[in-house]
Amino acid sequence: MPIEVRLLRSGDEAVLDTVAPEVFDDALDPAATAEFLRDPRHHLAVAVDDGVVVGFASAVTYLHPDKPRPELWINEVGVAPTHHRRGIGRALLAALLDAGRRARCSEAWVLADRSNTGAQRFYASLGGERAPEDAVMFTFTL
Repeated sequence: MPIEVRLLRSGDEAVLDTVAPEVFDDALDPAATAEFLRDPRHHLAVAVDDGVVVGFASAVTYLHPDKPRPELWINEVGVAPTHHRRGIGRALLAALLDAGRRARCSEAWVLADRSNTGAQRFYASLGGERAPEDAVMFTFTL
């Protein structure tokens, strides 16, 4: 059976009942999962192999008062080590980019750590263009 890649919607929470190790950073919280999937601006693409989620990518349709159209912020991509180098990440990103097009987003963007050369090569191979400026992200603990 081929690996299925699909976008989850509200009511699809049970798809995440069985997730391969090292796909997500932490255990999924059922309440947070349900809330995420209820919000139409949130997007969660999953790759399912024989009933097990082996990859995911998440994004948010981002609106801003000074932008004429929304943007798609790709938050995270994760694929089980057992399923690396099989085109799953590419298929997951394609599903998110399609969701962004349907939401009439003008562009999509994603951050990658400078040290993560694999992610940088991956995003470039999909046609992503490195931003012209060297941005530095700051995190605030709240």
